[in-house]
Amino acid sequence: MKLIYKPFGIILGLIAGMAGRKVFDAIWTKIDDEDPPKPTTELASWGKVLSVAAIQGMIFAVVKALVNRAGAKSYEHLTGVWPGEKVPDRER
Repeated sequence: MKLIYKPFGIILGLIAGMAGRKVFDAIWTKIDDEDPPKPTTELASWGKVLSVAAIQGMIFAVVKALVNRAGAKSYEHLTGVWPGEKVPDRER
């Protein structure tokens, strides 16, 4: 059953990427009126380029975790099987 989850995981990854981009764009418009600079933009300051990278990385990581977790919980609800790793009981 876990193997069946793989295609869903790929689709969820694509959804997370698109959602992350939309969330980043929405947040960036509140931070700055200009488009976010790419690392190769000549006149962009180091601070602005690194800030964009940090904000973008954080947003993408959070959205990816949110989408993947919701997908795993939904899969478990539908099939009764958890698609990922299970934490073993702690030895006391």
